Amino acid sequence: MIALTIGVILILFAVYSVLPVSWSLQWWPEVIQFLKGGVPILAVFIGLIAFFVGVADIKDKMEAKKEEAEEKEEAKKAEPGAGTT
Repeated sequence: MIALTIGVILILFAVYSVLPVSWSLQWWPEVIQFLKGGVPILAVFIGLIAFFVGVADIKDKMEAKKEEAEEKEEAKKAEPGAGTT
């Protein structure tokens, strides 16, 4: 319940701070400046995370192929009559 109350208070403060009326803080231009500076930095962080996830995915696929090949090799060795012709 406390978290919900704090959340509502913070949302109301955010709305109050950017309203374009004389009785509010009128921070809308500052918010836009922050977003202009923050979006490229956020894009770099998201790009780095996506890069590392992609590398890990490629490694996992290579490992899965290697394990599958090993299982096929073991299955061939376990076949009765394999290798005796």
